[in-house]
Amino acid sequence: MTNLSALNIVILGGSEAVGGEVISTLLVLPEVVRITVLTRRTLDLPANSRIVQPIVDVFDAAAYANYLNNHNTAICTFGVGEPSKVSREEFTRVDKQAVLDFAKACKAAGVLHFTLLGSTMADAQSKSFYLRSKGELRDAIAALGFERFSVFQPSMILTQHNRYGFSQAALLAGWPLLSPVLQGGWKKYRGIRVEDLGRAMAHNLKREAKGLAVFHWSEITELAAERPLA
Repeated sequence: MTNLSALNIVILGGSEAVGGEVISTLLVLPEVVRITVLTRRTLDLPANSRIVQPIVDVFDAAAYANYLNNHNTAICTFGVGEPSKVSREEFTRVDKQAVLDFAKACKAAGVLHFTLLGSTMADAQSKSFYLRSKGELRDAIAALGFERFSVFQPSMILTQHNRYGFSQAALLAGWPLLSPVLQGGWKKYRGIRVEDLGRAMAHNLKREAKGLAVFHWSEITELAAERPLA
């Protein structure tokens, strides 16, 4: 079982908006001993003795396998920013194959708890290429048999900054207005602030659990509201 009082965490996707928020919260949690951020370039992260940033080829698991040793926890927020702007082949290479290779390497290194940033409505049987790919990835990682597998499946992630042009600007402005009408089973489609998502993913590491758990809007907001112990 994962030692919850001594979390040694490896992260793929620390340069992403969600990954950055996860790291910010991890740094205030006393349970966190070490944070290893696998990255293609040095990131502008807080100066902290618990953070290490090995520069690696994130598409070659063999190249970073040694950095995974002695970690009990892994978090993956890695992926394409705008899937509609890349080919299906590139999306598969980044969002699916690279992530699955990371998960396999983590399993081989003895990681017990794997956390994945997925998408709401992910389903291996979906007619949507994007949702089908996300569902297939989730199922493939579940089949690896981690002691604990946490999957966060938000709908729209609300960021403070628009990084992808007019379409994202329109979504960021309009999506929050939908929240009052998204009730009952529709709540999972509510937008979630990137700060809350990152906080929830970090707070979840402190909970005792086993097996697969999938988190949507309600569970994410509940986790985000938890206060870390001083």
